[in-house]
Amino acid sequence: MTSLVVAEHDNATVRGATFNTVTAALQCGGDVHVLIAGHNAGAAAQAASQIAGVAKVIHAEGQHFEHGLAENMAAQVLAIAGSYSHILFPATASGKNIAPRVAARLDVGQISDIIKVDSPDTFERPIYAGNAIATVQSLDEKKVITVRTTGFDPAAASGGSAAVETLSGVADSGKSRFEGSEIARNDRPELTAAKIIVSGGRALGSSEKFNEVMTPLADKLGAALGASRAAVDAGYAPNDWQVGQTGKIVAPQLYVACGISGAIQHLAGMKDSKVIVAINKDPEAPIFSVADYGLEADLFTAIPELIKAL
Repeated sequence: MTSLVVAEHDNATVRGATFNTVTAALQCGGDVHVLIAGHNAGAAAQAASQIAGVAKVIHAEGQHFEHGLAENMAAQVLAIAGSYSHILFPATASGKNIAPRVAARLDVGQISDIIKVDSPDTFERPIYAGNAIATVQSLDEKKVITVRTTGFDPAAASGGSAAVETLSGVADSGKSRFEGSEIARNDRPELTAAKIIVSGGRALGSSEKFNEVMTPLADKLGAALGASRAAVDAGYAPNDWQVGQTGKIVAPQLYVACGISGAIQHLAGMKDSKVIVAINKDPEAPIFSVADYGLEADLFTAIPELIKAL
């Protein structure tokens, strides 16, 4: 029994979600191999070989893998799938784009968004915005799995000494091509990788107030900025800051929720945070039910005082 982790990388380094996925693969039992499909991705393959617990790295080289297009990535995974009992992807935008293609071609049911491995064929995953946990058993010969990265600790980035096997990648499928990208540049930590997140809600009232109140607190804590869906829909914050069921799933060491009521859709995205601090003037706000520390106060008064105290 051998598991394959389809790594996310930028051709030079391995992205954080891959390390959590390796941990899930190790819990499935047997050896763990990592696929690095990219262009001039030798550095990423070398980095993957250092991950603790990885037995082998497969480096598939090809210019058409440079940007991780789902059609080409799925074809490469299918080309080597015969050797593996479990094929695991991070439950990120990229992983969720590739995995269903692989599952469909293998004619197996995909097991999505797992947070726990009970046995090699039984897994747990959240449903109903995390209010219930489903235990799913798969009788398929091959398991195609996406991993909710907040459910697993990351594997150590060093300590491993896996062999790297280089092979010629499958040919370009010709079904899609990369035209370009417009990437938002941000000096702050990336939201899903941040250790501290400061989030604001609709109570802030405007984008000007959001920036005026939340930015100094984030600067003081060295935190990433997040927002509730209500704040994003109202135009107070950009879409890529949204935390929740329809946004990003995060699990930082510290999550500070300011003026966020705590609808179940928001809680689904952050309730796995290690320490949750809530500031809200409504004592009945649902956010207090998951908070480790709650402050019933007007955020426009409390946050400036907190910044001074820090």
